[in-house]
Amino acid sequence: MSLSDSPGHAPAASDRSSGTGPDPLRWKALIFIALAQLMVVLDATIVNIALPSAQADLGISDGNRQWVITAYALAFGGLLLFGGRISDLWGRKRAFVVGLIGFAVASALGGAAANAGILLGARALQGAFGALLAPAALSLLAVTFTESRERAKAFGIFGAIAGGGGAIGLILGGVLTEYLDWRWTFFVNIPFAIVAAAGAIAVIREPAGGRNPARLDVPGVVLATGGLVALVYAFTRAESDGWGADTTVSLFVAAGVLLTAFVIVESRARNPLLPLRVVLERNRAGVYLSLGLAVIGMFGLFLFLTYYLQIVKGYSPVVTGLAFLPMIAGMITGSTQIGARLMTRVRPRLLMTPGFVVASAGMLTLTQLEIGTSYTTVILPGLLLMGLGMGTAFMPAMSLATYQVRPQDSGVASAMINTSQQVGGAIGTALLNTIAASTTTAYVASHAAGARSVDALRLEALVHGYTTAIWWALGILVLAAVIAYTFIDAGRQNGGTAVSVSGKDGEEGKGGGEHEGSDGTAVPILAH
Repeated sequence: MSLSDSPGHAPAASDRSSGTGPDPLRWKALIFIALAQLMVVLDATIVNIALPSAQADLGISDGNRQWVITAYALAFGGLLLFGGRISDLWGRKRAFVVGLIGFAVASALGGAAANAGILLGARALQGAFGALLAPAALSLLAVTFTESRERAKAFGIFGAIAGGGGAIGLILGGVLTEYLDWRWTFFVNIPFAIVAAAGAIAVIREPAGGRNPARLDVPGVVLATGGLVALVYAFTRAESDGWGADTTVSLFVAAGVLLTAFVIVESRARNPLLPLRVVLERNRAGVYLSLGLAVIGMFGLFLFLTYYLQIVKGYSPVVTGLAFLPMIAGMITGSTQIGARLMTRVRPRLLMTPGFVVASAGMLTLTQLEIGTSYTTVILPGLLLMGLGMGTAFMPAMSLATYQVRPQDSGVASAMINTSQQVGGAIGTALLNTIAASTTTAYVASHAAGARSVDALRLEALVHGYTTAIWWALGILVLAAVIAYTFIDAGRQNGGTAVSVSGKDGEEGKGGGEHEGSDGTAVPILAH
């Protein structure tokens, strides 16, 4: 029986209210969706390079400077599931536009900040509106592009932006800080947001019946937000205070208790914030785990290579940012030329696994860093391989995570992808930085007697710490490849409608696409 013949059939994403099929403005819509995604992703790193200047200008203490980064991460990571559910409740377009306007206002406040308190508040507001905007953007993409080949192209572009936005932030942050002022790392978001919001109002359309009007799961929202905030903050405190500190341990315990309570509440809730069938479905679980692990490795690369280039090699902020350009080129190539072309022809794991393996090869190359390492012989090929591999893996992962979801659940579906990346980034920064710092300290202690000079010993110790952390990042990337190959057994994302609808039993429809398990039976693609 075809999808359209199913009893209780609701309009698919491609069945616009006019009944004319695919949205004729969908490619214009992609421009503004991608622009908004770029703004959110690059904001996670653009402020990093500007932080020393902002700290000096506003008189922020060393103890409080981490909050410029942490305030954004806590609000963004903690509110993502809530933002995704609001997107389903309000409608994606409305949530998208409100998120853009709010992000622009928060950026204006940050750029005009007269003291540390205003700056930290602005960063928290950016994170909160980003948590509304990010899932709305991805879910709009999922319901706008439903034909398999077009979906592959659209997600190829989106995946390249999602993967390369952090590196773009490093470049843009360096240029703005060095040639203008640190405040422009905030102000630059305003034109992005205005253009994206105006374009969204003009060209973005939503499918009929795409909202989820069910009552908001308030206990679920409170527990999920509290648990995620505690988890992200715990890793942040681990980086600054140590893993065994009382505060760190207490936060991890609180996160565990809150998230366990969340699972219990969701299993009993009539309209859960996050249906548990989502995280128990092996393909989506594989996407969440492998993508989260990959982000840990990638954030480690950004962190330590940035330090290496500026501290060891003496690069300026602008040159450091430009040094990451080959990685961006690799990501664009992997996402749009490899992932997008092959997504409808091969199974997702046959793109994700090789992609993570290629990225691991790039990471392996970067473990060879020494004080006098040449950029062209080690760093350049390492960055190219990292970008190529991550771009190839990201695109099918992000598409599979939103493939054949109910339109009413696509906001929460998209939020889960962002949550796995945000938590992965927090873990990666804290874990790998702790490893690097402890290794550096141990190296200094064991080599102090035979050191030629204090400065030479310091540089040797730093590089040893960076490469040790990169070895750990390599191991994590290899684990991501193993999980992708082991967990993900979905078939090709090919043909038919990519967003499922309710059938007679309220189950997810199979759609017209080929999406089979390894034994040839249909694999249910459930909503987040």
